[in-house]
Amino acid sequence: MTPGVIADSIVNLCGAIGLCVAMMTFYRRDPRSALTKRLLIALGVIATLFLVRGAAWWSGSAFLDRLSVIPAALIPLGALIVTEGILRRHAPRAVKMVAVFGGLVLGLGGAFGLERFATPYAMALSLFQLAGFATCAWLLATRDRATLMASENRSIGRLAVGALVVIPFIITDFRTLVPDIPVRLGALGALLTVTVMLIAGGGAETRRHGLAMMALRLLSSALLGFAVAFMVPNVDAAQIVRFCAVAVAGVLTIGLMTDALRALFESQEPGILNSVAASPAATRDQLMAELAHHPIFESARRYRESELAAYDPPRLREFLATRRVLRRSEAPWGLAPSDPAVERAVSMMTANSATHVIVLSGDPIDLIVLAVPVTSADPATETALALVQRLLALTPEAT
Repeated sequence: MTPGVIADSIVNLCGAIGLCVAMMTFYRRDPRSALTKRLLIALGVIATLFLVRGAAWWSGSAFLDRLSVIPAALIPLGALIVTEGILRRHAPRAVKMVAVFGGLVLGLGGAFGLERFATPYAMALSLFQLAGFATCAWLLATRDRATLMASENRSIGRLAVGALVVIPFIITDFRTLVPDIPVRLGALGALLTVTVMLIAGGGAETRRHGLAMMALRLLSSALLGFAVAFMVPNVDAAQIVRFCAVAVAGVLTIGLMTDALRALFESQEPGILNSVAASPAATRDQLMAELAHHPIFESARRYRESELAAYDPPRLREFLATRRVLRRSEAPWGLAPSDPAVERAVSMMTANSATHVIVLSGDPIDLIVLAVPVTSADPATETALALVQRLLALTPEAT
C-alpha cells in the first residue's frame, strides 16, 4: 500500500469509530427523541461509509470499495431527514424524491459497475452530495423563524454554517476530481462536525470551554503529526499533511471516546448535587449524614458556636455574617492579614488541615470545615460547594 492509501484508511476508520461514539452519546442524552432517531440514522449511514471504505482501502478489496458507494449515495437523504426533524416540517416533495431515487440510482449503479466510468460517476456522485448539503443549508437558512424557539434558531444557524464548512472536506474524498490531494479529509470533516455538535449541546460557558479544548486538541495533534513526519526519511509536504491528518483524526476520536466514557462514569457515580437532589433527608442533620457518604465530605467536620470558644466566637460572628464559603486559597478574604477575625479563621482551617469552610449560619455560628483533595479542586466542585451551602442553610434543623 502507498502512504496515501494508508493515511486514507486510518482517517476513515477513525471517522467510523468517532461517529459510533457520538451516536452512543446522542442516544444516551435523549433516547426517545424523534430528532435523535433521525440523527442516528444519518450518522449511521456516514459511519458505515467510513468503515466499509476504510476496510476496502486497507485490504485492497474491490468489492468493498464498490459496496461503499451505497452509503455514500444515501448521505444526502440522511442529511435531509435530519433537516426535516430540526425544522419540524417536511421538505418539498420534489427534494425528497430526488434524494431517495438519486441515492438509489447512484448507490446501486456504483455497486453494480457504474464506477467503471470513473470520472463521470465521481462527478455525478460528488455533485449529488454537494447539492444535497447545499439544499439542506438552504432549507435551514430560509426557515420560518417565528415557528421555532430562539435557542432552536441559534442552533440551526450554527448547523447551517457547519454544513457549508464541511463541503470542502467532502470534495477531497473524490480523488478522481482532485488527484493531487495528499489525503482524503471527508472523515476528518465529519469528526469535527460531530465534536462541535456535542459541544453545542451545553450552556454558553460550557461551549466556550469545549471549543477551547477542541482548539487545543487540534493544534497539539497537528503539531505532533508535523513533528513525527520528520522521523520519515525524505519527507515532503504531502507526507507532512498525511501525518497531520492522521494525528488530528486520531486525537479527535480518542477525545470523543474519553469524553463519552467520562460522562458514563459520572452518570454511574452521582456527584455532590445529584446526591443532595436524590436525598430523602428532611433535616440538616439528616442531609449532613447523606453528604458524609460522598468522598469530598468524608473528612468534613461540623462546628457549632459552643465548640469554637478557642477562636473567639464574637469576632468570628461578624466576619462570617456576610460570607458563605471560605476558601483557604483566597485568604485574607479582602481584609488585612492581621485582622483578628482573619487570624482566627486561618488558625481554625490550619488546625483542621482544611481548604474550605462552609458557613451554615453566622449567628449563632454553624460551620462545616472540610479538605477538598487537589484532584477534585476544580470550578465545578467550587460551584457545587456553593450550592450545597445554600441548600444546607435553607434546610431546617431537627425539630
